[in-house]
Amino acid sequence: MKHLIKPLAMSIVAAFAVSAVPGALAAGPDLKIALIAGKTGALEAYAKETETGFMMGLEYLTGGKMEINGRKLKVIVKDDQSKPDLGRTLLAEAYGDDKADIAVGTTSSGSALAMLPVAKEYKKVLIIEPAVADAITGDKWNKYIFRTARSSMQDAMAAASTLKQGSVGFLTQDYAFGRDAIKAGKEALAATGSKAKVVHEEYAPMTTTDFTASTQRLFDALKDKPQPRVLQIVWAGPNPMNKLADMKPERYGIHLAPGGNILPVMKTWKNYAGTEGTIYYYYAFPKNKMNDWLVAEHQKRFKAPPDMFTAGGFAAASAVYTALSKVPSGNSEQLVTAMEGMSFDTPKGKMSFRKEDHQALQSMYHFRIKKNQANEWDLLELVREIPVTDMPLPVKNKR
Repeated sequence: MKHLIKPLAMSIVAAFAVSAVPGALAAGPDLKIALIAGKTGALEAYAKETETGFMMGLEYLTGGKMEINGRKLKVIVKDDQSKPDLGRTLLAEAYGDDKADIAVGTTSSGSALAMLPVAKEYKKVLIIEPAVADAITGDKWNKYIFRTARSSMQDAMAAASTLKQGSVGFLTQDYAFGRDAIKAGKEALAATGSKAKVVHEEYAPMTTTDFTASTQRLFDALKDKPQPRVLQIVWAGPNPMNKLADMKPERYGIHLAPGGNILPVMKTWKNYAGTEGTIYYYYAFPKNKMNDWLVAEHQKRFKAPPDMFTAGGFAAASAVYTALSKVPSGNSEQLVTAMEGMSFDTPKGKMSFRKEDHQALQSMYHFRIKKNQANEWDLLELVREIPVTDMPLPVKNKR
């Protein structure tokens, strides 16, 4: 009998130890999130902002604990250099070797498109941020793909909502992003009921530094057409608006309409007060608690306000946090079910993943460049917030 007492006592102690610290066992292993971005190359600035916003988003949403339901979050950051082959390889590595529960990326639309089949192969969720190509939620889509980033068509519909009539010329880059954007621009004019006519499309090489010939062709096409005459600039990277403005489009009654860009680029537009355009995010426009925290904290840490890709990274973090809070196991099929139609808070306000194609529906902003700027980042004034209802985004996948 004596021999039984000690083992029995030890088992009672062991059982008490387990019950006394249930969280230690119940929490489970780390939840792994892969963040893929083009941190090297032409889109480096966008990628770094995305990463900053993503990490700040998780910090805010978890109250600094970096955990969900007791499980620690581990973010695995990978640089695809905006190269499609590398993006595909790194996502497979994230799902296969790193055992990521969910992935976010990437900066380049070309790389993002290459990653879509990998998500399908591994049956794992991929949240697209910030790539905009319509094909991502269109004909190349699969059920594991969700996008917090705006699409080319959302950009185009925001711009189209400001163009009710007149004549439009487009200047963009001669690669997938630019051609996708102009195709979307023309479709958006029709979809929003605009009577504006597209009179010329100009596709310049990505490496272009001299815009004289391209701009003159646009001027020649627009100068005798019905007013208002708008030259729409759709450009990733350093925007050529200053060079176009130097050619004095006002001689022909032509107005420049830049798409939104990152703050360092928009700082160079100060001489063009009154010029209007549309943008995904500008730090002073949204009025909500989350954006207030992001603006204040980013200013404190980086001595500058958050940029549009910072807000995008934060939105992706919110989608991840909300999804994993609903499905603590990280099970992919359950995540897909939970995320279809899911709403989540972002610095822009609430977004919702449309069930049909998993595109995040979101508002956009119509801006005007300020004449009187109080400081180096006081660049834009809000004309109006463009609601989702003003952007009837078509479903283009083959679900």
